[in-house]
Amino acid sequence: MARRNGRGRKLSARILISQLLILAITSAIGFVLLAFAQRDQLDRDSEQRALTIAHITAADPQIRQAMESGVDGGIVQSAAGRIQNSSHASYVVVIDLHAVRHSHPLAELVGRPVEESVEVWHGEEVLGSDHGATGGSANAKVPLYGPGGELVGEVSVGIPEKDVLGQLRHELSSFAEFAAIALAVGCTASYVLARRLKRTTFGLELEEIAGLLQDREAMLHGIKEGVIAFDPQGRVSVINDEARRLLGLGTAVGSRLDDLLPDGRLRRALDGTLEGLDLTVLTDSHCLAVNRMPVVLQGRALGAVVTVRDRTELVGLLRELDAVRGLTDALRAQQHEFANRMHTMAGLLELGEHGAALDYAVELSRGDAAPAEAVRDRIANPLMVGLIVAKTTVAAERGVRIVLEQDSRLGEQPGHLRRLLTVTGNLLDNAVEAAQGQPGAAVRLSLVETERAITLRVADSGPGIPPGAAERIFEDGWSTSPDRGTVRRGLGLALVHRLVQRHGGSITVSEGPGAVFTVRFPLPDHDPAPLGTSSTAAPSVLEGAL
Repeated sequence: MARRNGRGRKLSARILISQLLILAITSAIGFVLLAFAQRDQLDRDSEQRALTIAHITAADPQIRQAMESGVDGGIVQSAAGRIQNSSHASYVVVIDLHAVRHSHPLAELVGRPVEESVEVWHGEEVLGSDHGATGGSANAKVPLYGPGGELVGEVSVGIPEKDVLGQLRHELSSFAEFAAIALAVGCTASYVLARRLKRTTFGLELEEIAGLLQDREAMLHGIKEGVIAFDPQGRVSVINDEARRLLGLGTAVGSRLDDLLPDGRLRRALDGTLEGLDLTVLTDSHCLAVNRMPVVLQGRALGAVVTVRDRTELVGLLRELDAVRGLTDALRAQQHEFANRMHTMAGLLELGEHGAALDYAVELSRGDAAPAEAVRDRIANPLMVGLIVAKTTVAAERGVRIVLEQDSRLGEQPGHLRRLLTVTGNLLDNAVEAAQGQPGAAVRLSLVETERAITLRVADSGPGIPPGAAERIFEDGWSTSPDRGTVRRGLGLALVHRLVQRHGGSITVSEGPGAVFTVRFPLPDHDPAPLGTSSTAAPSVLEGAL
């Protein structure tokens, strides 16, 4: 049954058979239409030929004279027979105005009247067909005038229908040969086309192609990863809903990346300029992991497939985990220092040196409170004070000294507070890491608030930024340090850069030894969202990742 319905045949055979049927049917229809058209044309030609013979007969002087005088004597029959024989007409009949025949191929009909009346009383010519005693003929009738110019009769001439059919068969045989040649060429072309289509579809049958399409649609729209497929020319051929959401693309099928995305790390990762696995790319709303895989089938390059995964929440959690781990290490280090102090206090008390123990406790409290008080004198906001003191403590455990510049001034409720905390914490972490292990490792912090802007400056004593890297340092993925722990390098500064620019600020860095980062937020703050909230969902995601 499957074979009978055509499903069991291969795709190439089904295409070939369908095209052959189409060619055969169209050729047959064309041949029939051509036969009818040619028959009509031959009938018209026969009528014109009969008309010419009729005019010649009507111009014969013997026939004209005999018909006008009324004295026939067989003259008309003889002249008409001569013309009929020479022209191979079916008949040449001359009748008078009383519809009596004066000539006819059948001699017994001469002198007898015709059944129809004379049709040329007004001198017109009549063309048509006739089925008389001699069979079917193409007929032409013309008026017959005597030498004096008076109408004396009618001349009717017929061309045998068998002549028309014979000529038609001769011409149609030629047409049939041409049609057969055209059909053969069409069959050959159909066979070549079917083979080519077979190669194009990699040998897959129609049902297999339909099944693959259904599976592809179900897979593309069912998975939680973004998928984009590119053809060999770099145009988007397939894109699923998740990829549109992550990349912010609309109708992208058929477009090139140059028309969809501006130049940047994202476009370079998608088009294959950047090589590697799990390339980390930042957009305004997401932190993405991008992988590109070329597609080659049977030695033919078919383009590439790109997968895009959303790692925004994962990166944020990993950075928070790393920060907590660093704080835990610092607290563990401080535990030993506190234990030493407590042992000293316990020893003094056991020895009864109560005064010495009191003096030692007062000295320790003053020493611990001094850094916090120094920060409070210049920074009025308690959240920023707590951040700076915590970073100073952690940096001290790593052998790095954080110094707050004397010109630092920040009010109790400064603008861009939420963003200042994020940017300051990130830049201090980077600076401490860069200065760690350097002789005289130090980080200098400056926070200056004026009526027009808040300026943050962080300088470290590390090796600095390589020459020519000041622009690339803010690209996601750029870093001079290897990945540490759970944190992927090259994200912090890129996130800071996006955060600052999104709120109308600017960030610059100096090249050479001792990097100096300068951030400027304009005032007034047009997005004064309370700490812990966000004006839009996208910034909160990125700021949380810092």
